[in-house]
Amino acid sequence: MKFTAAGDGAIQRRLPKYYDGFEDVKNFILKGDARFFNFESTVCKDCFAANNSGGTWLRTSPEVLNDTLEFGFNMTTACNNHSFDFGFDGLLQTIENLDRAGYVHAGAGRNLSEAAAPKYLDLPEGRVALIACSTSFSPEAPAGEQSRRLPGRPGINAIMVKQTLIVDESGLSALKLIADKTGVNAHNNISRREGYLPPLSDGSFEFGSISFEKGDKSGIKNTINSADLKRIESMIEEAKFQADYVLVSVHSHQTEGDTKENVPKFLQDFARHLIDCGANAVIGHGPHLIRPFEIYNGCPIFYSLGDFILQLENIECAPEDYYAKQGLTSDANLYRLFEKRTHGFTKSLQTQKVMLEAVIPCFEIKKGKLIALEIMPIELGHGMKHSRIGLPRHDKSGEILKRFMEMCKPFEIEMKIEDNIGKVIL
Repeated sequence: MKFTAAGDGAIQRRLPKYYDGFEDVKNFILKGDARFFNFESTVCKDCFAANNSGGTWLRTSPEVLNDTLEFGFNMTTACNNHSFDFGFDGLLQTIENLDRAGYVHAGAGRNLSEAAAPKYLDLPEGRVALIACSTSFSPEAPAGEQSRRLPGRPGINAIMVKQTLIVDESGLSALKLIADKTGVNAHNNISRREGYLPPLSDGSFEFGSISFEKGDKSGIKNTINSADLKRIESMIEEAKFQADYVLVSVHSHQTEGDTKENVPKFLQDFARHLIDCGANAVIGHGPHLIRPFEIYNGCPIFYSLGDFILQLENIECAPEDYYAKQGLTSDANLYRLFEKRTHGFTKSLQTQKVMLEAVIPCFEIKKGKLIALEIMPIELGHGMKHSRIGLPRHDKSGEILKRFMEMCKPFEIEMKIEDNIGKVIL
């Protein structure tokens, strides 16, 4: 079976069906039997904006889902950091609209069991299972499990990641001294005495909401919640029983090092573990740019495909909270809001060239292993008018593929370029 996958579709308005470059992108996507992208918006009406957002409160109309179908997609997810931009009602309406459009979608549901469950695409070539999760989300977004007496809580299949800072003995002593003098831990100390928080383990320390551990080498440790890991392991086992192929979508904004392109160690360990559990491919997205990919045990792991569509500044309206963050009120128009937000349109995702570059892989799997992989580089119109920026076009300059190849060298990926398409040498 063949698969095509695209990254983030941050879509806020209707998509023109026959813009210059549409056919090239659509035809490449249609090379796959199963065709996936990440839907990074909400489809809702008359919903309150949530207190938190994924950065911008994203919302669009149901007709947009029909526009995305024109590209040929048949699988998607609404499991990402924008799922709760318009709260519970926004998420539930998004699920209903995805169902109405005919999409197979996973990762968001009316309770945790529904959000975590595989969803299936039945094709003549076989059955494909999709599992979706996110390590980046607003505090309200994780779905809750139902109990014998209470219904579950709508939300997404959230993967909790605890970040711990590693410091040496002298650093830990200095932190404890500052904490004692400032009283930053007073509330947590009281809560522990009252039994609301568990005791700290030996060698660990909290400074307010930040966790520290004593170690020989300073750094950051990210640990995935064991219950979340066990849940997704169980769902992969179920999907392998029910389907011929298993795809896992992972939305992650976490970074390590001084550039977003770096693959965090916990994310690599997590993705490889998903393959070890039986997934045939891991499709990553989130940081709005390309990250490298690797072939692990004969299966592809795409750490981030970049943006397929980027329309963060094309919202029709914004909640008062968004204006307040910029020191404005909703008496200001959207131009003034984004002018302030982007420092005069000089600092935003849409002004950075690398944020408007992405890749679409087309890969073939046989007997559980990768046997062919092609990469289409796409660019989203950097430098174009605001009204036209953000739509995918086949990049024929060669620059994106060359940068991508260089990025993948540490993973021992070899690729040749033919007709502006990257062909991975297996």
